[in-house]
Amino acid sequence: MNNDHKPARPIFDLDMLRTMVMVADCGSFTTAATRLHSTQSTVSQKVRRLEELVGHQLLDRSSREIHPTDAGIILLGYARHLLAVSNQLGEALSSGMSVTIRLGVPDDFAASNTMPVLAAFNRKHPKVKLEIISGLSADLLRSYDRGELDLILIKQRRHSREANACRSETMEWIDSATRPCFEQDPIPLVTFPSRGLYRDDMISALEALGRTWRICFTGTSLASIQEAVANGFGISLLPTRAVTSDHKVLGINDGLSPITAFEIAVFHRPTTDPVVEELADVLIQIVDEEGQ
Repeated sequence: MNNDHKPARPIFDLDMLRTMVMVADCGSFTTAATRLHSTQSTVSQKVRRLEELVGHQLLDRSSREIHPTDAGIILLGYARHLLAVSNQLGEALSSGMSVTIRLGVPDDFAASNTMPVLAAFNRKHPKVKLEIISGLSADLLRSYDRGELDLILIKQRRHSREANACRSETMEWIDSATRPCFEQDPIPLVTFPSRGLYRDDMISALEALGRTWRICFTGTSLASIQEAVANGFGISLLPTRAVTSDHKVLGINDGLSPITAFEIAVFHRPTTDPVVEELADVLIQIVDEEGQ
């Protein structure tokens, strides 16, 4: 009988693997700690323990942004697979459990056909607790980065940040249908706050025309912007889906070129629950249908 003993194979802890994946995806221990609702020291300790367990350095910490080593790349492939299988197993065994999805969407989607589709998704998954927050895209993205949202649908400048899925955003210049004010000088503008999208592009386009302008109305909600334009407070720039019969669309004949600088983006984490991925696919389908 051979009494030689082979070294025990390491048993991988899913929590350590999840931490490693999050650090690699974020490129930062600090950001990963925020998303994991943990501390930077705890995250660093878990990665070090994993490195000791496998006997290899898994992350290159020599630059400002952290990158996986060759061994880390190999481990990450298997780690993602194991975490996905774990999520699938949890889903299969959670017939009596509920899943909470915190979803962030901009106002113009919250006010469109999105809500009936999300309600239908909720009926299909009665054990899913869907918490929906609407607001400015910049605010939703910050909440997502802090780990406060699981899935977001936002508007951003094209290619400004890599997302799970992106679609181009169709924009329209709009004036009041009954009280147009485009010919006024200076031209009055209806805008979102300075941290919102579209504002700088509106100003740049008008200045390129040689037009003077003034901001007449600033609103934080889509409804306030729509109403202000409809009642003749000024012109604005909104997604096509937000244009109503109370608005007049301005275009090339008015000297205004189309704005193509924006896109709709969907974000969720790589290690997310399968039902979150399913909801993300639903959001992408909504965007595709509204863009047709």
